[in-house]
Amino acid sequence: MNESGTAAPAGPIGILGGTFDPVHAAHLRIAQLALDVLGVARVLWIPTGQPGYRDAPVASAVHRLAMLRLALGGEPRYAIDERELVPGASGYTVDTLAALRRELGADRALVLLMGDDQFAKLDRWHRWKDLFNLAHIAVFARPGEPTAPGPAIDAEVATRIEPAQGSWRARRAGAVIRLAMPPLDISATALRARLAGGEDVSAWLPAPVSDYIARHKLYRGS
Repeated sequence: MNESGTAAPAGPIGILGGTFDPVHAAHLRIAQLALDVLGVARVLWIPTGQPGYRDAPVASAVHRLAMLRLALGGEPRYAIDERELVPGASGYTVDTLAALRRELGADRALVLLMGDDQFAKLDRWHRWKDLFNLAHIAVFARPGEPTAPGPAIDAEVATRIEPAQGSWRARRAGAVIRLAMPPLDISATALRARLAGGEDVSAWLPAPVSDYIARHKLYRGS
């Protein structure tokens, strides 16, 4: 499922999932910070399909993959993994991480990358406590006040917090690493709404993605 066609390099592997509907500057900022600050060897971008437990993406998988390929621009440390787009895929992150763990080895450090808004809702995820046995979790704070997680999450992560330059790389999973992300207050939902209204959102999109959306008339009236 790895579009790079090469084996994963040695070192921690970052996992960035989402609908990427569309992929935008905040996604790319998270991936770049994972490379620069966390020192991951590769970031696997995993676009989600249409699982029954969430709203379906607006753009088709074909369009979302095309935009993702354009956004990544041939960066050799990025790869796209399409496993969640396969018919019948569960779409649950815990299942995807378990499969990656089997493929990449029992001892490889995996790092699940997510915004603090998603982390605050982690206790609603399927088998969420099992995630800590499969990967580290890097949480990227959005501008303004961080989204506060509930007491169940606080209790689970209280002893797991480590600095970005801590010893977590020597272990396969279990740490929570918090990172500040430079201000970029945008979301795919807001971008789709602006695109539907005919607004110019090119400042938040890679130029090839912006051109692709215009060329294919995506998100109009969505």
